[in-house]
Amino acid sequence: MPRTALVTDSTASLPPEVAEKHGIVVVPLQVVIGAKSYDEGVEGGATPETVAAALREWKPVSSSRPTPAAMLEVYEKAAAAGADEVVSIHVSSELSGTYESAQLAAKEATVPVTTVDSRQVGMATGFGVLSAAEVLASGGSAADAAEAARRRTTGSTSLFYVDTLEYLRRGGRIGAAAALLGSALAVKPLLTLDNGRVGMLEKVRTAGRALSRLEELAVTAAGSGQVDVAVAHLANPERAELLASKLRERLSTNLGPREVVVGEVGAVIGAHVGPGMVAVVVSPRVS
Repeated sequence: MPRTALVTDSTASLPPEVAEKHGIVVVPLQVVIGAKSYDEGVEGGATPETVAAALREWKPVSSSRPTPAAMLEVYEKAAAAGADEVVSIHVSSELSGTYESAQLAAKEATVPVTTVDSRQVGMATGFGVLSAAEVLASGGSAADAAEAARRRTTGSTSLFYVDTLEYLRRGGRIGAAAALLGSALAVKPLLTLDNGRVGMLEKVRTAGRALSRLEELAVTAAGSGQVDVAVAHLANPERAELLASKLRERLSTNLGPREVVVGEVGAVIGAHVGPGMVAVVVSPRVS
C-alpha cells in the first residue's frame, strides 16, 4: 500500500507534539525583524513574544514564504524516507506565497504531490490537516486526504478582532482605506476570512463588546453540529481564556469530549495582526 507523507506550514498553528503524533511535517515560514530573518516554530527562531515586542517598538516586521527549493527538499526527504506520495496543505494563497512555492516544488518532485490551498490560516488550516491525517491513518488515499482537508477548511469559520488595522495594512492584507477608517472611528474591527482574504465583518466600540460578538458569532457558526473550536491571541491571554471558557460552556454539546484549543498565534500571523488580537475558529467535523 502506498505510504503518503503529510506536509503543512508553520502558520497552521499545530502544536509540535500534535504534529509529531500524526507524523506531520511542518515547514517554517520566516519572520523578518529589522534586517534579520528568523524561522518560525524552531529553536532559536522567532517567537510571538519577540514579534509583539518589536511591533510595540515600531520596528520593521514582515514575513516571507519558504522557497520552492525548501519545499522540494521536504518532498524529496519524505520520498527518501519511503513515501510514495505527498499531500501538502497550506495557508491561503491570498495571504502568502507558500502555496505557490508548494505548487512549483510539486512539479519537480520525484513522487506525486497533491497540493491543497486551505483558503484559511491558523487552526482553520490546522484542523484541515488533522482531518487529512485521520483519513491517511484509516488507510485512505492521498486524494481522499486532500478532499477531506478541503471540505474541512471550506466549512470552517475564522473570526478575529484587532486593536488596530495598521499592522494588516502594512503587510498588504487589508486596504489602506479600511485601515484609515478604523483608526479614524477608534473602533475595534471584527474581521473574517472570506474566500481566503481578510474582510471586514463588523465594527464595535470596545474590546469587551468585540469579545461578546466573537462569542455570539462563534455559537451561530457552530449551529447544532459537532465542531472543533480554537481560540488564539497575541499578547492577550486573559481575554482569550475568558472567551474560551464561555465557548466551552455554551458549546458543550457541540464539542462533546473535545476541549477548546487555546494558544498564542505564531510569529508570522502575529506580525500581521499585532498585539491584542483575539481570534476564534469554528470547524465543523466532517465524516
